Amino acid sequence: MAEETHTRPPHRGFKKGLYVIPTLFTAANIGMGFLAVISSIRGYHASFTDVALATHYFDTAALGIGLAILFDTLDGRVARATHTATEIGVQFDSLADVLTFGLAPATLVYAWALGGAFEETGRVHGFGLFLLFMFLMCGAFRLARFNLLATRPRVLAEGNVKVDKRYFVGLPIPPAGGLLAALVHFSPAPLISLGKETAQLYTYFLLAIVAVLGILMVSKIRYFSFKSTGAGMQGFFTVLAVAAFVTAVYLYSQYALLLVAGVYSAHGLVLWVLRAIFLKPTMPAEVEEETAADQ
Repeated sequence: MAEETHTRPPHRGFKKGLYVIPTLFTAANIGMGFLAVISSIRGYHASFTDVALATHYFDTAALGIGLAILFDTLDGRVARATHTATEIGVQFDSLADVLTFGLAPATLVYAWALGGAFEETGRVHGFGLFLLFMFLMCGAFRLARFNLLATRPRVLAEGNVKVDKRYFVGLPIPPAGGLLAALVHFSPAPLISLGKETAQLYTYFLLAIVAVLGILMVSKIRYFSFKSTGAGMQGFFTVLAVAAFVTAVYLYSQYALLLVAGVYSAHGLVLWVLRAIFLKPTMPAEVEEETAADQ
């Protein structure tokens, strides 16, 4: 008996328990997505009778998506820090992202803008539904492409360049959904409360953003991943930047979240245009997808 106790691997139970921690963050991500969907539905029904109550529900939905981004970031970081990343964790995280950053933002945009601004039988209403569905499909496709590259990198990477972890390929789905949520959080009152014509004008603009975000997600445009930060002076400035961001969110969340989400979603496209204008056509081949934990 003593020998069995002696030969048993140390901290086996503790090590197994560590695998639960990233899963808990992913579960929190799903919970926030579920909250956002339910709040959007309740906000839609309240928008025709009680604008103040609808505003509360829409803001709750937007903040739920924002918190989900935090949980989605933490689950990958924790999994890598504790060496508990698993293949099932990759799949679970991606399924969570489809709900929280695909379905939940699409539902929120419909309830906050499209559903009240246009009649259900009209062409614009139908076209808007199509764009929201394509946003969801583009996000799901990007996650499927990512999962394929994450689970079979050796097969798919033959003949390709070495993985460059400094970049994401295509706009990740969390900032895409986060930008839509930030727009709602900036002005959570239902658009129909501004009047029919104004609501329709803003909805056109919003649907254009939805279409652009969908295209960016399935594109091969490079986006900075910020994975290389953390050492030396870079790490010091990263900590300062994070502290400044947290302070800005606490004091001016409506402006800070919209600014950060907008700048990140746009910077890849802007850099791509600048490269096309000022650099020679002989550009390096695109980089491969990011690691599973950072999707």
